[in-house]
Amino acid sequence: MSNESNQENHAEKELQILRAVKMVITNVIKDTTTDPGMKHPLSDPTINDIRQCLALITSRENELSPMVKRPHFTDEPQDKVVVSLSTPKKDS
Repeated sequence: MSNESNQENHAEKELQILRAVKMVITNVIKDTTTDPGMKHPLSDPTINDIRQCLALITSRENELSPMVKRPHFTDEPQDKVVVSLSTPKKDS
């Protein structure tokens, strides 16, 4: 296995873990959300910690995303096409 492939596998695994943790945290938020006017069961520092965790997870996901190959359509062009444009000559 090449080093690049190893790094990609590691990034994919890390993304999978981050997404699972993010899902659990958001489910805790959904399960503990109260009606307006009621006291939230989580303390304000805990709520802020959860926000910071979600921000860190999102930041790391964004860092890892370019390292993981994205799926593409089979008819999608793989290479970029460079087209040179020339300015038409003026007739004097």
